[in-house]
Amino acid sequence: MSGSNASALPPGEPSRQPLFHQENLSLDSSCFSSPPVNFLQELPSYQSIARKRTTIPSRDKQSGTLLKPTDSYSSQLEGGITENLNSQSIRKYALNISEKRRLRDIEEDQMKYLSEWDQWKRYSSKSCKRFIEKAREMTSHLELWREDIHSIEGKFGTGIKSYFSFLRFLVLLNLVIFLIIFMLVLLPVLLTKYKVTNSSFVFIPSKDTDIQCTVYPISSSGLIYFYSYIIDLLSGTGFLEETCLFYGHYTIDGVKFQNFTYDLPLAYLLSTIAYLALSLLWVVKRSVEGFKTNLIRSEEHFQSYCNKIFAGWDFCITNRSMADLKHSSLRYELRADLEEERIRQKIAERTSEETIRIYSLRLFLNCIVLAVLAACFYAIYRATIFSQEHMKKEIDKMVFGENLLMLYLPSIVITLANFITPVIFAKIIHYEDYSPGFEIRLTILRCVFMRLATICVLVFTLGSKITSCDNYTCELCGYNQKFYPCWETQVGQEMYKLMIFDLIIILAVILFVDFPRKLLVTYCSSSKLIQYWGQQEFAIPDNVLGIVYGQTICWIGAFFSPLLPAIATLKFIIIFYVKEMSLLYTCRPSPRQFRASNSNFFFLLVLLIGLCLAIIPLTISMARIPSSKACGPFTNFNTTWEVVPKTVNTFPSSLQSLVHGITSEAFAVPFFMIICLVMFYFIALAGAHKRVVVQLREQLSLESRDKRYLIQKLTEAQSNMRN
Repeated sequence: MSGSNASALPPGEPSRQPLFHQENLSLDSSCFSSPPVNFLQELPSYQSIARKRTTIPSRDKQSGTLLKPTDSYSSQLEGGITENLNSQSIRKYALNISEKRRLRDIEEDQMKYLSEWDQWKRYSSKSCKRFIEKAREMTSHLELWREDIHSIEGKFGTGIKSYFSFLRFLVLLNLVIFLIIFMLVLLPVLLTKYKVTNSSFVFIPSKDTDIQCTVYPISSSGLIYFYSYIIDLLSGTGFLEETCLFYGHYTIDGVKFQNFTYDLPLAYLLSTIAYLALSLLWVVKRSVEGFKTNLIRSEEHFQSYCNKIFAGWDFCITNRSMADLKHSSLRYELRADLEEERIRQKIAERTSEETIRIYSLRLFLNCIVLAVLAACFYAIYRATIFSQEHMKKEIDKMVFGENLLMLYLPSIVITLANFITPVIFAKIIHYEDYSPGFEIRLTILRCVFMRLATICVLVFTLGSKITSCDNYTCELCGYNQKFYPCWETQVGQEMYKLMIFDLIIILAVILFVDFPRKLLVTYCSSSKLIQYWGQQEFAIPDNVLGIVYGQTICWIGAFFSPLLPAIATLKFIIIFYVKEMSLLYTCRPSPRQFRASNSNFFFLLVLLIGLCLAIIPLTISMARIPSSKACGPFTNFNTTWEVVPKTVNTFPSSLQSLVHGITSEAFAVPFFMIICLVMFYFIALAGAHKRVVVQLREQLSLESRDKRYLIQKLTEAQSNMRN
């Protein structure tokens, strides 16, 4: 048969089948004259294992055996897969169709030897998994802005898509926060107020409280100017101050239903703790997923180059211009990596005098950064004090513009600081001689601290004004009751003004800066200055810092203004559509693009920092500053947190002893030790996993060396066969 096939071939083409046998004969005769096991022991992987076995005593050495390379990888893979068929689906394995069919046949053969109960459990688990997968597919079609985000991903890549996905996450988060506050606080009040249920409000007269502390002057309803309603709408004063938007509206001690009394102060505090805890858990859960991806991507520099060259393309891009932008982005990343490599080499070759000089320069520049931050914080402090002192004038003594300026003076100063400081930081960072990647991270970190710290400075300035006074009123009520009869409502009004002003600034920049800039670039292309100016870049970090700033305001202000999460939800919905239109028509994507995994982790890390900074002033205001005696649900408590021990005192004695035991030092110290042991265990486990990863990478390297060795031997055998 082989001879007929050989004769049927064209005369100029050699016969392949006999050549295959000749190669095998040549391999067996020339290179494989020794037994196969001896030949396989020449592989680099086997020799590496043999060297390790000679240096590290093990059970295999004691038994006089070494790992044979004849134990093929495919047999090990098959054994591992067949053991895990019960827990995982065959579709998850990276195998071809024939292998998957063979594994399915093996699974069916194994099913025959199981009992009826085990077979039923196997089939029920499979059915449950299929149902969950189908349900996920159905719910994915109900996802908010699914088509819009997919369209953005196809046109601009996964980096910009991650920004809009993050914006969608904040919309859902604020919606859930609003539902928590609505169910625990607002719903019982509305049901009683509008007589939906047979319930009534409970008012407990305050004891040991001076009558002056309970005075809450309501704005007069005399002659009202036409622009007063606009000022009230923008500042939260006037008619809005008496609505359920602010803390002062909930001056109720409870709601009495037929069978029980609803403790509104406790529910108000629990709603705050609930939305903070939910936000923390949700953000940590999503950030851990991004941290895993970043940890996997923390490879060596050579692997980073290979990933950018061979796996750096974004196959979601379908637009020609975005494809060109992706090409330039990859070139920029490669140049940045080469620049970082050059800087690492420069650092290694740096002398002692150069090291002292560069660290002295960095110390001086960081002092300038701290001075800029201190100047901004002081400006916010002075603007807040000036605004609070002049807001006590009657409205008829100030014109419309002056009134708005006094109301929004802290917000204006904060916005100016947020616009000016990033430019200063970007100029300073060029003289610090860092790598390009570290320059971006350090600049973003400084801007994050600046944006989020300004809110805390504003809140702490208000707290200092609330708790300080020059007369006996502070000693009588515990706070400045003369100027702040309901200080929680006034703090809520400041957060409301920050939220509204931030939305106004975003819309104004897009309408009056980006859109005219696009028109000038499009229709005045002859001017070199305008072409140099160019279109506005859609910078992902700046946009993310803007929405994280708004979310931090929401977290702080939700306690003082319970409906602020609903306003934040509407605000982020507006921002989504406005930013989408701006991206499509007025802006161009930044050449410095972010990977989706890196972007998601960075966004959530910044959001987590904002949440931690929001918890600090809230905790101080609830635990240290005396609550208002003229408004709010905590008029009968010295502080907001005092409702918790009072509620615990109403528990049965056994439950009280349990709570006191959990909160005592005798429980806290062993609990802290157990937590430390668990943490050390996970640290050790992570170290073990890291060593396994290193071993697997070494194994991959050895496998590549084995392939090169076999190819070399095969080439030598072919050359000997030809000779």
